[in-house]
Amino acid sequence: MPPVRVFLTHTPEMRANYYGKRALAALRAVAEVRLNPLDRALGTAELIERAQGCEIVISDRQTPGEAAVFEGLPDLCVFERVAVDIRNIDVAAASRAGVLVTRASPGFVPAVAEWIVGAMVDAGRHVSHYAGAYRAGAAPPAARMGRQLRGATIGIVGYGAIGAHLADLALALGMRVLVHDPYKTVAPPLVQTALAALLGEADFVVPLAVANEETENLIDAAALTQMKRTAWLVNASRGNLVDETALEWALDEKRIAGAALDVGRAPDQMPSPHLARRADVIATPHIAGLTPEAIEHQALETARQAAALIRGEIPPGAVNVGQATKLARLKR
Repeated sequence: MPPVRVFLTHTPEMRANYYGKRALAALRAVAEVRLNPLDRALGTAELIERAQGCEIVISDRQTPGEAAVFEGLPDLCVFERVAVDIRNIDVAAASRAGVLVTRASPGFVPAVAEWIVGAMVDAGRHVSHYAGAYRAGAAPPAARMGRQLRGATIGIVGYGAIGAHLADLALALGMRVLVHDPYKTVAPPLVQTALAALLGEADFVVPLAVANEETENLIDAAALTQMKRTAWLVNASRGNLVDETALEWALDEKRIAGAALDVGRAPDQMPSPHLARRADVIATPHIAGLTPEAIEHQALETARQAAALIRGEIPPGAVNVGQATKLARLKR
């Protein structure tokens, strides 16, 4: 039988950052691989055109899996996502077409948790403020009193993998750790509390809840009003968790001290420019999980998923196995 054909949607820049040589070599060892030659993410029509004849599509997080993709690629058996988030994949449409959808596991947990710690240090010790002043060529900036993390209170909203890892780091630093998660139970020295109490006591509020309809705009005007005026909002999870209009208002009115954002509602979940440019915001372009270890974890996982599927096995990360009627076509 001819080899399975795989289309990798990543641009050359994305391959350099998000799908390295080892993962690409592992993929080529089991399949014929086609690459996206363009310097931008493909639209749906372009993806359909370039992936014709391919049984597997491995997609970056910017490339949507719309219903038209599953209708327009009759040979497609599997749509893999090199990320945990599959909200822009129409899983119902994939299921109707008999196509399996897979996701990668969160290998970025330590990287994101470490970014949050770094953001708290930056916010508490005014690192970005001083660095910006020096780089602008101004006179040495006036010293401002800082806040050390030891003895400070962190409020973690959502006790998943990142929340649990972050809690361990915070405890090691001597912080008091408050946790709000209606679906999890934590034990001392962690303090489980209602959201209102967490907001009112935390020096750093860190939303890490799963982004869904229930948590859309979880941090809204009411939540921001309950925070201490000296507190910082630190978001490295999903922009959907924060009402950006309310956040801008809270910053304008100095209801909170500032915000550290690695995510937002700009394309590819990046912080929105009108917030990122503010002096009371520390912003990075969705890079909290961008470390070699974190990225290679997910890329290699999708290569292993493809290899397992070609052997006739169902890998971890499969979402809709019961509806994936085309899988038998893959086995070699």
